[in-house]
Amino acid sequence: MHTDCKFETVLEILVGKWKPVIMFQLFSNGTMRFSELQRAIPAITKKMLTQQLRELEYHDIVHRKVYHQIPPKVEYSITEHGRSMDLVMQALNDWGRFHTAHLNQLYDEGEGANEGHNREDEPLADAIDNAVE
Repeated sequence: MHTDCKFETVLEILVGKWKPVIMFQLFSNGTMRFSELQRAIPAITKKMLTQQLRELEYHDIVHRKVYHQIPPKVEYSITEHGRSMDLVMQALNDWGRFHTAHLNQLYDEGEGANEGHNREDEPLADAIDNAVE
């Protein structure tokens, strides 16, 4: 591995319970309004969605376009710079599917499936699975 490790930079952008899910929705669906994102990720609160979108906007991953009209309209999309993460996001999603299958096989999907690993990230896994389907 290179000595000039930039994982911290990537993690700063991706860390957050909902950021990868938001990005996945925008990669999959293109431009979306706030309410559409909320419907696509029902477990997220308005406050958390706003916060996560602002952080992604700060890093130039997400573009926020405001239409000055009544009622107000705001749309979100992946920026040109953010599109450079397309393959990374797809690879992470693919690995997540692989890992889920591995755990299911390891813990035999039934008895003992919840033993030995933490299920606190289940809402995120469910949101990602729902977004992919």
